[in-house]
Amino acid sequence: MGNFSAENINYNKIDFTTTLLEKGEYENCKFNLCVFSEVDLSEVIFTDCIFISCNFSMAKLNKTAFRDIIFKDCKMLGLHLEHCNPFGLSFSFENCLLNYSSFYKTKIKKTEFKSSQMQEVDFTECDISDSLFDNCDLSNAIFDHSIIEKTDFRTSFNIGIDPEINRIRKAKFAVASLSGLLRKYDLDID
Repeated sequence: MGNFSAENINYNKIDFTTTLLEKGEYENCKFNLCVFSEVDLSEVIFTDCIFISCNFSMAKLNKTAFRDIIFKDCKMLGLHLEHCNPFGLSFSFENCLLNYSSFYKTKIKKTEFKSSQMQEVDFTECDISDSLFDNCDLSNAIFDHSIIEKTDFRTSFNIGIDPEINRIRKAKFAVASLSGLLRKYDLDID
């Protein structure tokens, strides 16, 4: 990896599928309406960056560092976030499309997911304790041996979590979503 470094730069409407994103470190940068779809972001370091209305679908994230990142209005289909550099991994998502993405075995405590579509997202063996899922669609999201203690799901919907195979102590749910905790029992709940 080169010694490229960018600080406090605004990147606007850049298609990184045709324009090379230099390998290196990006700090306090803002990316607006940029395209990273299927781009190899391996070993790139992003710190305190904001991504607005960007497309990351199917981007390669081998050892990519996301440290204190805000994703807003981004399309992020099929991402393998478990391949990211785990050191300092921290981000928030607002109004993002995260369908078919994976957080397998990541430790992302206190993560905020707001108004995002998260269909078939894989949280297997993930630690998302103390996180917030605010108004998120979790249709067919996978929670398998996940740590979701103290996580707030009260405003989210289409939740299906098996309390017997996940650590859910002190997690918060709305009464309307309690049936998602009992789905495996095939009960008729009115």
